[in-house]
Amino acid sequence: MIQFIDTKKENLIAAKLSGKLNEENLKTIHKQIHRIIDKGHKVDFYFEMEDFEGYTIKGFWEDIKTDVAHIKDYGKIAFVGNEKWQEWAAKATDFFTGSEAKYFEAKNKEQAMTWINL
Repeated sequence: MIQFIDTKKENLIAAKLSGKLNEENLKTIHKQIHRIIDKGHKVDFYFEMEDFEGYTIKGFWEDIKTDVAHIKDYGKIAFVGNEKWQEWAAKATDFFTGSEAKYFEAKNKEQAMTWINL
């Protein structure tokens, strides 16, 4: 499930993620990405992961397709969570993309918000 967080920053997609993300969830994020890049901006992300289990198979595939299509459109990505695998996912994102991705433990959520300018 995705619960978007309202923000005044026009190039930021901020959301709380929980459960498993499916294909429709990722299509919703994809629309948000286009809304931002159509204005000529790089897309920043802020994701709070609470009880986040990952993706359905179709959701994972949709995420890969979106990332491949927009890899050069991404700016900073802040991941906030409490699971080791989430930290590894953030490191992989940082390594495989041209974006700057950082993982923050949930107790450091305010630091993540400052880093992403939320």
